[in-house]
Amino acid sequence: MDTYGFYTGQSFDAYRDLGAHRTAAGVVFRTFAPAAREIRLLWRGGELPMERVWDGNFYEIAVPEGEEGEPYAFRILDQDGRWTEHCDPYGFAMELRPAHRSLLRTLGGYRFHDQAWMRRRTDCITGPLNIYELHLGSWRTPGEGKWYCYDQIAEPLIQYLQESGYNYVEFLPLSEHPCDESWGYQNTGFFAPTSRYGTPDQLRTLIDRLHQEKIGAILDFVPVHFAVDSYGLARYDGAALYEYPHRDVEVSEWGSCNFMHSRGEVRSFLQSAAHYWLEEFHFDGLRMDAVSRILYWQGDERRGINGSGVEFLRNMNQGLKARHPDCILAAEDSTNFPKVTAPADQGGLGFDYKWDLGWMHDTLSYFQTDPACRPENYHKLTFSMLYYPNERYLLPLSHDEVVHGKATILQKMNGQYEGKFPQGRAMYLYMMVHPGKKLNFMGNEFGQLREWDEKREQDWMLRKFPIHDGFYHYMARLNRLYLQHPALWKEDYKPAGFAWLDCHEEARSIYALERRGGGERLAAVFHFGDRHQAYALPLPGVREAETLLDSDWQCFGGSTPEGEARCVPEKGVLRCDLPPFSGVLLKLA
Repeated sequence: MDTYGFYTGQSFDAYRDLGAHRTAAGVVFRTFAPAAREIRLLWRGGELPMERVWDGNFYEIAVPEGEEGEPYAFRILDQDGRWTEHCDPYGFAMELRPAHRSLLRTLGGYRFHDQAWMRRRTDCITGPLNIYELHLGSWRTPGEGKWYCYDQIAEPLIQYLQESGYNYVEFLPLSEHPCDESWGYQNTGFFAPTSRYGTPDQLRTLIDRLHQEKIGAILDFVPVHFAVDSYGLARYDGAALYEYPHRDVEVSEWGSCNFMHSRGEVRSFLQSAAHYWLEEFHFDGLRMDAVSRILYWQGDERRGINGSGVEFLRNMNQGLKARHPDCILAAEDSTNFPKVTAPADQGGLGFDYKWDLGWMHDTLSYFQTDPACRPENYHKLTFSMLYYPNERYLLPLSHDEVVHGKATILQKMNGQYEGKFPQGRAMYLYMMVHPGKKLNFMGNEFGQLREWDEKREQDWMLRKFPIHDGFYHYMARLNRLYLQHPALWKEDYKPAGFAWLDCHEEARSIYALERRGGGERLAAVFHFGDRHQAYALPLPGVREAETLLDSDWQCFGGSTPEGEARCVPEKGVLRCDLPPFSGVLLKLA
């Protein structure tokens, strides 16, 4: 092991030396615990003393043999004479909670069949990226309190993604966590796929199958904090090894331990974990959770920039891109920190995308507003394009927006039950034609009305109601149009890709915009008021306007027969009849 690289935070493959590995001498267990007085391996009902190796900060033991899936743990004596049992920080699997020991799993035994996908995958900067965000334990279940295995869910998930028009799926964190209610965001096993859904190889099978069907997979990754459970990373060797030693910054707002990113050993741990999921499971990208808590002390801009955190992100992203140049790195960040998506070697953080949480808040706030008040809130829907050139943005309607009393996306639409659907259809069309990549959380696509609960599967029975089924088919058609038309993504991050055609119809709540790219010219016209409007939009030189999608078509629950054109060019003017809460997508020629 390159201990210098490990201590200086340059390692991206520490998991190859630490943890449990099969060798010609048997199974070798190694762990890093500089403050420990003594460590024993808990193995097959006994305790085996481990020896200090290398510079004395590491412990090692070899056993003659070991079966796949056998449990083990480390019993660590601290400087105060206390013994504590810990799972392996670099362990590749763990027991199902509430059990917590690590499980012996071998790297390199699975053979992938996704070579064609891996050769052609890209970061999607100039391609379509339509992400279905998924909590694996509550998408579909075989029964209350039960879960499908990773490989069992592959076939129905692939079929659903293809039918619904998504080309990527993003999984909420799959690293091991003790509490279901944390959704995977408070980890104890950063290298261990949660045993709730099976073995590491079953997860590899799922990713392999997705790739063979041309669907990418992104993993939600948590580099900010970890669970406080005594068997995990907390005071691992009796001292503050992974966390801060100071109480004022040690604990996060979620009650978990904050990683101390100024320590090289911590950086190497997290960088190695990030690389591990990309390398060993063929994930196509990582969504980095709560990046603002790394950039600023406790995520509070008033406390100032955490220089060590910034350096950590920049170094990690640069190293991951050097090893996986075609992977996707996305930052969940709501701050104004500059150059989040600029290359690391140009002073940026090196992310490919930044979640546009400002767009999300403004858009949902607008559609929660009574139509009579929308004129005065008109520019909540135009403001995003003032700052849009600053970063490469991704538009998220994520799990965070459908929990904790916030109501689901469709429920947020103003008005009563039936009146929410036309607004939801028009809002999603606005999202799809707005520049930026897309992310939508499970259940949103068929108008889920109940807030998400990790203990229950989605309310699939809603599809039996025509209004919900029509909403689903609208979303599927919209998604497929997005994937098919390069004007909606080819020039996402270039000025030529977008233009407002009309953003000053405040009194009538009407908007018109244009997207260009890949030789296409598309236009979208929206009316978010509650009364019919006749509207004329000057479009010099336009001879034809083919209607690609109308949110008011009857087949989706609207009032307009499918195929009927509500926007028609006439002598350089696009003349439109606009029902309440509607949008239309046109191909111009």
